[in-house]
Amino acid sequence: MPTPATVPCQYRTGKTLGSGTYAIVKEAVHIKTGEYYACKVINKKLMEGREYMVRNEIAVLKKVSKGHPNVVTLHDYFETAHNLYLVFDLCTGGELFDRICAKGNYYEADAAALVRTIFGAVKYIHECGIVHRDLKPENLLFRTKAEDADIMIADFGLSRVMDEEKLQMLTEICGTPGYMAPEIFKKRYTPFDRDTQQQEMEAICAGDYSFEPAEYWENVSETARDFVRACLTVDPTKRPTAAEALQHPWLASEKPHFVPDPTTPSGARNLLPNIQKAFDARKTFRKAVFSMIATKRMSSLAALSPTAQKFGHNIAELKAESEQEHVDEDRSVVHYDTHGESQSRESLDKKDEPRLVKEMSKVAI
Repeated sequence: MPTPATVPCQYRTGKTLGSGTYAIVKEAVHIKTGEYYACKVINKKLMEGREYMVRNEIAVLKKVSKGHPNVVTLHDYFETAHNLYLVFDLCTGGELFDRICAKGNYYEADAAALVRTIFGAVKYIHECGIVHRDLKPENLLFRTKAEDADIMIADFGLSRVMDEEKLQMLTEICGTPGYMAPEIFKKRYTPFDRDTQQQEMEAICAGDYSFEPAEYWENVSETARDFVRACLTVDPTKRPTAAEALQHPWLASEKPHFVPDPTTPSGARNLLPNIQKAFDARKTFRKAVFSMIATKRMSSLAALSPTAQKFGHNIAELKAESEQEHVDEDRSVVHYDTHGESQSRESLDKKDEPRLVKEMSKVAI
């Protein structure tokens, strides 16, 4: 791999768009083209000992980027003395549920079209030898606010490149509990509604779910319910692949499936009122969960070693440090070419990984 060049920065960073565990996301504009992007800013100090996570995310993104219109693209990456910057598509259309709830109506045919698109993208990702491992509504973003905007699968931070010669069932605890497969819990799907997370995990492992509340599901066709049953198959060897799911009648039939309603223009039942009720309840639930998690983390931190406590307290400080650094053409950065023919789709290994990963823990900051 050619030695990365130290060059004037090609981007100017702007406002902060969001924040994750180890990184923040800022708006960035390419200085020469004027194109806007989302820029993931990762503080090197926070990644000390976790360099493999950066290497893995870059390897995944180089495999899937620019190969599918519904998968987010890694356009560029570069580093300064303090931070690593990954430059992605800027998706301004909002999250899936927010977008649906803002519509005037939503029919089963709309849902089928959306699921068909997502499964098509998942099929592509799997064909690239990648498992996303954190697919959930929050990671499905619309590219723009336009009515016909593409929906994008984003956030490959937990994804994994699968060795074709060592294909195996994934059982590592990884992702968001409510969306994990049964085999993950054996080493909240929405239908698995229980009072505690333990009961929820047990229900997922047993395939003990129900189509409730009844008033929500009475508006959904039996074909759609059968599709859900197939996707929730407990045995992973019998569960349909993304390619097989696309052949299910709910997605493959030219004739749409729905519960009739002669009072609507389309003749189909409008699902939006119940979706909005469920979404409002979901937001309330998430706020309660996040509050509980924050309390537990503070309690756990108190029981950790002084070194671990210091690291925990420093996370917010280091992320704030990353946020304060603005890059533009006056700052020199170490730049890595993501468009070179020999590197555009190849997985990075130990011998050709970027210097930013090899040296990240050695950089004097």
